[in-house]
Amino acid sequence: MRLVIAGLLVAAAIITGVVVNGNDPGVLFAAAAPLFGDWQPHVGPGTPVAVLIAFLVVAKGPELAHHRFALPIAYMAATAWTFSLAMVDGWTRFVTRLTTEDEYLHEVPGVTDIPAMLRGFAARIPDFQPDSWTTHVSGHPPGALLTFVALDRIGLGGGAAASIFCVLVGSLAVVAIPKAIGSNAVLPFLVLFPGAVWVGASADGMFMGVAAVGIYLLTRWPLLGGIVLGWCLFLSYGLVLLAPLAIVAVGRRIGWAVAGALAVVAAFAISGFWWLDGYELVKLRYYQGIGDTRPYWYWAWANLAALALVIGPAGIKGLRRDKWVIAAGIAILAADLSGLSKAETERIWLPFAVWLLAGTARLDKRWLTAQAVTALAVNHLVLTNW
Repeated sequence: MRLVIAGLLVAAAIITGVVVNGNDPGVLFAAAAPLFGDWQPHVGPGTPVAVLIAFLVVAKGPELAHHRFALPIAYMAATAWTFSLAMVDGWTRFVTRLTTEDEYLHEVPGVTDIPAMLRGFAARIPDFQPDSWTTHVSGHPPGALLTFVALDRIGLGGGAAASIFCVLVGSLAVVAIPKAIGSNAVLPFLVLFPGAVWVGASADGMFMGVAAVGIYLLTRWPLLGGIVLGWCLFLSYGLVLLAPLAIVAVGRRIGWAVAGALAVVAAFAISGFWWLDGYELVKLRYYQGIGDTRPYWYWAWANLAALALVIGPAGIKGLRRDKWVIAAGIAILAADLSGLSKAETERIWLPFAVWLLAGTARLDKRWLTAQAVTALAVNHLVLTNW
C-alpha cells in the first residue's frame, strides 16, 4: 500500500508540475518538478559503468555485506556508483556544478581575510547589496564556504577538486550508518541509494557524509560526535534538525554531546558570527528570491514525492517503526512544514533521507534491483541541476 501511495504521489507531482509549468513557467522554478532539473533523456560515458556496478551490487551485495572487509568494499562501491551516475551527465558538467555564479567557489577568491569574513558574514546575507553573498553562500552559515576555502588553501582549489571532495565525503554515510545502527545488512541498499544522483556533486552530499559520521560518533564518543554535529550547524542551518537522530544516537550521554556542539558554537561566536543572527537574516534572503515565488501549496506535498524518488522503492518498503526511521521522519516533516524547503529537497534533505534506509535490512535482492532502476531512470530522464 505504501508503494502505491508513493507512486500516486510521484505521478500527481509530475502531472501537476507539467500543467503548472505549461501555464506559467516562472512559478515553480523547476522544469522537471518535483525535481530541480530539465526533462532531457540522455546517456553518457557513465551509463555502462553505472549499469555494471548496479548488476554487481545486486548479485553480490547481500553476500559481501557479511564479509570481513564489508565496510571498505561498500565505501568503494558507493563512491564508484556515485561517480558513474555523475558521469552520465559528463565530466564537464560534474566539475562545473560548484563553480557557477550562485555557488560557493564563486566567492572563494574573495576570501583573503578569514577573521574579517566571519565578522562581516551576516551583514552580507541579505540580497540587493553591492557585496551580497551569492545564493548558496548567503543561504548557509560560514562553515560551508570555509570548507571550500580550506580546500583551496591546501592546493585543492577549483571545481574538479570540490566535486570529488563532495563525493568522497558524502560516501562516508554508507559506512557510518551501519556502524551507528549496528547492522551491515543495509550496506547494499546504502550503496545503491538513489539519492547518490545528487551527492555527485552537491555540497549537500558532503553535508550528508559529515552528518552521518557525527551521528555515528555520538554512539561511541559523544563529545567528539557533538563537536562534529556542532560543525554541521555551520554547514547548513537546516542541520539543526539532526536533533532527533542525535538524541537517538547519544542516549543518556547527551550532556557530553551538547558540550561538544556548544564549543563549536562558541568558537564561531567569538570569531564574530552568531548563528541565530545568520538564521534570521537567511529567512529574509529566502523570501527575496525564488523562495517567495515558489508556491507552498505545491511544494508542501511535492517535496515528499521528490523524497520518494530519493529513497527509492526499498526505502519506502522499509519504512517501519524503527527509531532511526522515525527520527529521520520527524526531521523531514519539520523541514517540510517550515516553508523554507520549497523545492530542491532531493539534495537539501539528503542528510535526513539517507537514514530512512535503516529499515531496509530485511529486504531481498528484488528491492536492490528496484533501487538501481530508480536511480538510473531519474539520472537518464532528467538533467538534474546537481
